[in-house]
Amino acid sequence: MAASIGLMTDVSHDRMLPPDAQVARHEARPDMRASDADRDRAAAMLAGALATGRLTTAEHADRLEAAYAAVTLGDLARLTRDLPDDDGASASLAAVDHAVIAARFSKVIRSGRWVAGRRTLLTARFGALIVNLADAVLPGREITLEVDAFCGKLIIVVPAGAHVIDEGGALFAKRAVYGRQDPGEADGPVIRLVGDTRFAKVAVYRGRADRR
Repeated sequence: MAASIGLMTDVSHDRMLPPDAQVARHEARPDMRASDADRDRAAAMLAGALATGRLTTAEHADRLEAAYAAVTLGDLARLTRDLPDDDGASASLAAVDHAVIAARFSKVIRSGRWVAGRRTLLTARFGALIVNLADAVLPGREITLEVDAFCGKLIIVVPAGAHVIDEGGALFAKRAVYGRQDPGEADGPVIRLVGDTRFAKVAVYRGRADRR
C-alpha cells in the first residue's frame, strides 16, 4: 500500500512540474520508462517547433513518429534537446488531446497550419464546416474525427496519402470519401471518422477539395 501511495504521489508531482524541470527530469533519469503524458508533452513541443519554423515538415514527421515509439525518457530527450520549451507547448499540449470545431447557422473554415487534436469533434448544424488537414500538424499516426452533422454540410480535406476509415452512421444523409490513396504514401496517417450524420452531407477529399 505504501508503495502504491508513493507511486501516485510521484505521478501527481510530475504533472505539476514546469517544462524546464521536466526536461531536467528526463536528463537525470533517461532510463525511466516514458508514459503517454510524457509522449504527449514531447509531441506538443514538436508541434510548437513546427509552427514557429524551427522544424521542417519532414523533420517534424520523423520526430513525431519517434516520439510515439519512444520507450524511455532518454529517447524523448534526444528528440527535443535542441528545442526551446517556450514555443507554446502548453497550448499545443491541450490541443494534442482534444479539439472542437463547430459551425452553427454559419460557415466556418479551418485551414493552413494548425494543430489538430488526437480526437476532434466536428459539429455542423444548419451550417457549413470546412476542415483542411492537408497542412495541419497531426499529433500522431492516427487521429479520430467525431462527426456531428445535422442539416448541414461538412467537408474534410486530408493528406493525399491518408488512410480514411469511416465508421460513422448516416440517416437520410450522404457520407463519401473521394480520391484514391497514393500508393507511394503507404505510411500516411490514419484518419478515423466516427459519429452520426443526419439530413446532412459529409465529404472527405484527399489532397484538395473539389471546387464545385
